[in-house]
Amino acid sequence: MTNAVQPAPPCRRVMTLIFAAVLSPACAQDLQSTSFIDLSLEELSEFRVTSVSRKEERLADTAASVYVITGDMLRRAGIHTLPEALRLAPNLQVAQTTSFQYAISARGHNDITSNKLLVMIDGRTVFTPLYSGVFWDAHDVMIADVDRIEVISGPAGVVWGTNAVNGVINIIMKPADALRGDLAQFATGRSGNSAAWRHGGTIGNENNTGGIAYAVYGKVDSGKRTERASGADNPDEYGHGQVGFRAGWHSGGDHYSVQGDAYRSSGEQAPPVRARLTGGNLMARWDHAMADGASLRVQGYADRTTRDMPGILNEQLNIYDVDVQYHLPERQDRDTIIGGGYRIAYDHVGPNGTLAFLPAQRQLYWANLVVQHEMRWQSGWRVTGGLRAESNNYSGLEWLPSVKVAWAPRDGALWWATLARNVRAPSRIDAEVYFPSRPPYRLVGGPNFRAEVANTVETGWRARVGQSLSWSLVGFHTQYQRLRSVDMQGSTFVIGNQVHGFTQGIEAQAMWMPQPGWTFEAGALLLHEEFKGGLRPQTRQGSDPAHQLRASVRWHALEQHDVQLTLREVGRLPPAVSSNPLTASPVPSYALADLQWTWRPQRNVDVTVAARNLFDRRHREFGGLANPPQNTVMLGRVVDAVLTIRF
Repeated sequence: MTNAVQPAPPCRRVMTLIFAAVLSPACAQDLQSTSFIDLSLEELSEFRVTSVSRKEERLADTAASVYVITGDMLRRAGIHTLPEALRLAPNLQVAQTTSFQYAISARGHNDITSNKLLVMIDGRTVFTPLYSGVFWDAHDVMIADVDRIEVISGPAGVVWGTNAVNGVINIIMKPADALRGDLAQFATGRSGNSAAWRHGGTIGNENNTGGIAYAVYGKVDSGKRTERASGADNPDEYGHGQVGFRAGWHSGGDHYSVQGDAYRSSGEQAPPVRARLTGGNLMARWDHAMADGASLRVQGYADRTTRDMPGILNEQLNIYDVDVQYHLPERQDRDTIIGGGYRIAYDHVGPNGTLAFLPAQRQLYWANLVVQHEMRWQSGWRVTGGLRAESNNYSGLEWLPSVKVAWAPRDGALWWATLARNVRAPSRIDAEVYFPSRPPYRLVGGPNFRAEVANTVETGWRARVGQSLSWSLVGFHTQYQRLRSVDMQGSTFVIGNQVHGFTQGIEAQAMWMPQPGWTFEAGALLLHEEFKGGLRPQTRQGSDPAHQLRASVRWHALEQHDVQLTLREVGRLPPAVSSNPLTASPVPSYALADLQWTWRPQRNVDVTVAARNLFDRRHREFGGLANPPQNTVMLGRVVDAVLTIRF
């Protein structure tokens, strides 16, 4: 590696970042057996998910494009960060931009400031009101304690609200009573180093009838510098530390749970400057089962974040959220859920460098009421209608209706069609950003910015053929209105709603188990986009490949060994909307091979070696903010090893 090249001037970095944000749019306990989890197709179809309709249902019955990343898949993958875990879902677009930054989306609009994908951790929404997206460096979990990650591509506004436009990611952790004992995990390799420890137990009754189950954990991560196209080091080394706990107990028909996390991290922004981040959250949940079969859930959380990015922004954010859901007694022919919620945020962005949000301090709110009703017939047909009314500071009251029709001609087969209206609520960067921080301004937010609208129609078919083959095929078309644009008013750029267009595509998945010990999986995403309006660079939203292919073969015939080979191919990416049109260049298509081997020498010890990007010595995954182009981040071959010990 050569020494890092000199960073771009602060003004250029700030302007580029602003334009990036403006122009871009089954197991409940630790595995203790001596063999690897090997579910049959029938057992997989019985897998229970909760994120599609906010109730528990069989995976085979979910009328949506959904992929479940199980805890066992994560254990075998040899990864220790959430963004890398999401690469396992074929219905997501995941591109690494630095050692700790990622562009992640579903069905297009991908950029480092993607804002149409809702992400949750145990039902806690983790988007930032700055730009309605996710700061991936602020959210981490102990991967070994993840029960599953439910990834839904497609509209989910009725169920989860504004910003669930193109998909939902719900990271679901194992409950406290499934985390007894001690676990230690160590990872090292080219992508960085990680160490984690967790202890779980019970206070009171050993059988946990009246006792309190608890778990505490701590973890540290460090990431190494990536390499630029010029061969120089990219200044993006980072370190992250996090501790947390969770507890749960039962009392009659009630279940109570409390959990929280606290974290601190820092990462290179440009030598010798470092961005720093601290924060924490606390969440409580009460589940009450009633004698008539109805159920009530009340959930509340508080979340605090302090982010210091020298020369760009300094933010202090406090969010408080409460959500209530009442599930009426389920009948053979109908099922109804009603609920509502309120979220309030206190956001302060102080002057730091050349970027300002005016007013600097803002109180924001989001309130909602929702009803969802499902009718069923013995012929296998069911119709689900839902309506959410949601209000926010900027655009007022928004209506999110949805109608879904599903038909199950036989067990293991399902056809569905959905028609839904979703919106992406305005954020602070849409209405209140100013650059530079003092007049004369070159870029200002749009005080009359309206919510972006997405009308989606999709249809899908999922089927299981015999005991060895299952497949699904989903087609979708989304018509967008009032997308974010940058318009000229005199010599000033003003944020508006002048872009419109559509995306359409096909998602396909298949799994084949020809004989015990062998599993083949394949997934494909085909995408076509057309947008018009605004300045010319905005006729495209994000930087998305026209196709994305994934295939894997897993061999787990030996009791103590598991081997998986995964092939990925990502089509050419056009220059990101946020890139400088004078210097931007497309990202060539690339094909990769990943190989993972997991060995269990003892019932409580796992050793995983993961080799990634075997085909390419180095490749680009995203155009991003590189200016000049030789500063583009290149990703090379990576070999990581993970040791997990359960006591």
